[in-house]
Amino acid sequence: MTTSEAQIIKVLAEEGNMRKAAERLFLSQPALSQRLQSIEKDWGSQLFLRSQKGLTSTPAGELVIQFANEMATRREEVFEQLQAMNSKVHGTLKIACASIVGHTWLPQVLKDYVKQYPDAKISLITGWSSEIVKALYDGEAHIGIVRGHSDWKGRKKHLFRDTLYLVDKEIKSIDEVFETERPFIQFKSDSNYYQEIQQWWQRHFSSNPKHQITVDQIETCKQMALNGIGYAILPSITLTGEEDVNRITLANDEEKFELTRDTWLIGYDSSFELRQVAAFVDVVQTHAECLYDYSKNK
Repeated sequence: MTTSEAQIIKVLAEEGNMRKAAERLFLSQPALSQRLQSIEKDWGSQLFLRSQKGLTSTPAGELVIQFANEMATRREEVFEQLQAMNSKVHGTLKIACASIVGHTWLPQVLKDYVKQYPDAKISLITGWSSEIVKALYDGEAHIGIVRGHSDWKGRKKHLFRDTLYLVDKEIKSIDEVFETERPFIQFKSDSNYYQEIQQWWQRHFSSNPKHQITVDQIETCKQMALNGIGYAILPSITLTGEEDVNRITLANDEEKFELTRDTWLIGYDSSFELRQVAAFVDVVQTHAECLYDYSKNK
């Protein structure tokens, strides 16, 4: 039974009169009579008895009327649910995020997102920025957060820029770096980040660090520096300012150059149109603005 047929049966049962039912359904009596005959034929049973007093349902009609009422009720429930979905954020938000952002800045963003949109689900993958771009290409994520320079041709929003610092327990100036026997602790990253560090080093020093340690995670690199094992170059996003280390800017007074790292939100236009993605973008931008204001006033 279609929803329109269920509505016809429901109205006929409520009115008990062909003329009144036809008026409510905006049909002529002959057209309504023809529709009823077609419905009865489909069910293989007479549903109403006609008399001068009006319509009386048959035992078969009572069953079909009950079914039609249940259909109408269920339709209203589904309609209400659809209306609620249109006013709420539902569905799964699939995010691919650079690991460093996923470990530091993103958790607070997701905390606020979940609080504001409890009906939404979240799927998060982290990795290098090159892996984030691949996840978008492969359809594994709606939205990506990448670091550094990106050749992404789709929609791209700048979120924030953080400064890179040399961090060490003992070294207090850039001039001391070339003289120290302490190891330079580096973490594996995409080639973009590595090249920026290499270019900075070549501008300041004529040879490679005397001793080097390479680790696979930035958090490991940070903890080794905080524990005095050696010095590291870390972005400000990883530092709270409460660490017991010297934090040295990588610019000198002459060149006025500051090594920074940009963070971008990227994705396809079609993904940005999804309600759960649009809501996430709003929350992200609010946090990015707060981070910018904090760093500006710091």
